[in-house]
Amino acid sequence: MTSLNGCGRCQTLPETPDAPGRLFLWPPLGHSLGKLVAHLRDSGGTYQLRTDAQCVVVGMGEGGLRKLSAHLPNVLTAEEVRGTRALFIAGDGEPGMADFPRVDSLQRLTTLHQSGWLVDMLAETRLTTFFQPIVHAQDTSRIFAHEGLLRGRDRDGALVPPNRLFDTAREADLLFQLDLAARTTAIREAVRHRLSTHLFINFTPTAIYDPAYCLRSTVAAIRESGIPESHVVFEIIESDRAANAAHLRGIVDFYRAAGFKVALDDLGAGYSSLNLIHQLKPEFMKLDMELVRGVHEDPYKASIVQKLLEIAKQLGIQTVAEGIETAEELSWVRRHGVDFVQGYLIARPAAAPASATPRITD
Repeated sequence: MTSLNGCGRCQTLPETPDAPGRLFLWPPLGHSLGKLVAHLRDSGGTYQLRTDAQCVVVGMGEGGLRKLSAHLPNVLTAEEVRGTRALFIAGDGEPGMADFPRVDSLQRLTTLHQSGWLVDMLAETRLTTFFQPIVHAQDTSRIFAHEGLLRGRDRDGALVPPNRLFDTAREADLLFQLDLAARTTAIREAVRHRLSTHLFINFTPTAIYDPAYCLRSTVAAIRESGIPESHVVFEIIESDRAANAAHLRGIVDFYRAAGFKVALDDLGAGYSSLNLIHQLKPEFMKLDMELVRGVHEDPYKASIVQKLLEIAKQLGIQTVAEGIETAEELSWVRRHGVDFVQGYLIARPAAAPASATPRITD
């Protein structure tokens, strides 16, 4: 395992089995074991069947896992691959007691191997942050904050978009590590650029086990950076996928106790958004860009957004309209009392924080 400057799941990277060794497999059913053995026999692979343990041991040369994973869809069903437990041992050794915590699903092992580029990117800290300004709605030349948006770089320096990073992280069970890296990268880049505005930092609730443990490195990084705690806003993403409201509330309470503010992202996109308003009492609410898009010409969207803005005003919550792309959208949200706006009409995400933005009048 490769450490990311500390201990714990969030700060440890798994190793992908590239060296020659043996792959121990425990399929969920005897029928599954039979299909796997038949494939290995017919393909001429090196294997050993251990019927007493319902286990097959597969000899793996260089590239062996890649070859095996390419054939798996033709051998086992997706459920069988998920249900098969797997352990890779380098060389010709036998598993010891210390190895069994590493037993994982065959699906994750093969996915992790295919996602080695992301493990390498995390290990080599080839991540950066782009910044998009959040400006005052009534005077778009006044920058209130910047949102830190994660980007990766491949070994040739080309940018890797965030959706590819996070989709791969979810498939390979690397979301904990990527989410931590995204937070610390945003802080590092804000310091490097001497950011003086508020900073919005995204976090994924499902990538945090225990806030007091998982978030301590993030809090320490902010305090060491010299950024005032009151200028940091943690933005909850994927709110409709959070494990439960109590867990999310624990995270929010931890951030607030440390002096930070909280924003609820994509309001109007998730089925649980309205419940989360009263459960979390965020300082900021960000209206989902799909809800804002074309709001001036869609009476359904207009009615929903207007009510959300009214609720926020009554509760003393500041609002941000995301995805503003046209002057008509900006004019509409201004008239209906939004506090801040963000979007391509104002500025696109850039490698350095914006020092100025245009003043857009109706």
